[in-house]
Amino acid sequence: MTGTTGTTGTPLRVALIGYGLAGSVFHAPLIATTEGLALDTIVTSNPERQEQARAEFGDGVSFAATPEELWARADELDLIVIASPNKTHVPLATAALKAGLPVVVDKPLAGTAAEARELAALAEERGLLLSVFQNRRWDNDFLTLRKLLDEGELGDVWRFESRFERWRPQPKGGWRESGDPAEIGGLLYDLGSHVVDQALVLFGPAASVYAEADVRRPGAQTDDDTFIAITHTNGVRSHLYVSATTAQLGPRFRVLGSAAGYVKHGLDPQEADLREGRRPDATAEWGVEPESLWGRVGSGESPLTGGGRPEPTLPGAYPAYYAAIAAALRDGAPNPVTAQEAAAALDVLEAARRSATEGTAVSL
Repeated sequence: MTGTTGTTGTPLRVALIGYGLAGSVFHAPLIATTEGLALDTIVTSNPERQEQARAEFGDGVSFAATPEELWARADELDLIVIASPNKTHVPLATAALKAGLPVVVDKPLAGTAAEARELAALAEERGLLLSVFQNRRWDNDFLTLRKLLDEGELGDVWRFESRFERWRPQPKGGWRESGDPAEIGGLLYDLGSHVVDQALVLFGPAASVYAEADVRRPGAQTDDDTFIAITHTNGVRSHLYVSATTAQLGPRFRVLGSAAGYVKHGLDPQEADLREGRRPDATAEWGVEPESLWGRVGSGESPLTGGGRPEPTLPGAYPAYYAAIAAALRDGAPNPVTAQEAAAALDVLEAARRSATEGTAVSL
């Protein structure tokens, strides 16, 4: 499916709703540096955020105070990107699709799998692109692991361990840490959206889910230390950890197979670079990490005592997501992350929440 495609050779005009963390750090810089896309309008009523955006993108970007202003000029736009708080994702995506506009939505697409499938059906009915920004599919370690799996380096994978752990002993507040269910906050739906999506991409559908979700920090209102165990239909077990309370961080990946294992520490550098104002079009070394952070592949000995061999980490490639979006709109190329894939991940997240509440495994 495509949508409005603009004139051949003319950049597709993109409107971005939201200029908080997701909008300012991830979406706006990636949109603005993607060939074939032009950041046309940013929806924010915050004067400081408008000034921040104007300082980076100049006078070529206009501003709107409300999303409704976009629907009124839908014929002037080619893509809507939704980077506003989670609870607004479904109503805004619905309005954009009904206005005849293709949509990218930051994860999570919705609070429930049913809502995600309703959005997918609406997009299908309207013949419009609906894609979900799962940028962690283009993390350096994930790309490297996919290469190792494709080449059979690990044999048959038995267990996949994935961690997004942080040490933030004091809650920061805001909607992401709100206890109000309507806000769709907490780590299960935040970082959990990433680790579950990665596990399903690598190892396929889930057969059952078990989870433990805790509220550890004084004053915290929603889960800040969560574990998810997925048994995939092919027998692989994924053990996924997301936490803001980890005083000693574990490996980002530990993948154990019949022939070898892969252990990788540290986070992909792209988020830190984007936060520091570095841009992918300004460096040939985008997404490259130092050799000292490469993971190791081997068997029989800990990588910390020299076991295995260093595995060069492939460069991270967040720009590939929006390049794929431009190709999907312009040329009918595949949607890089479909709403149906997002719904499958939400099935797992909903099962995890139920499992954590009931203390039992949930079959899918």
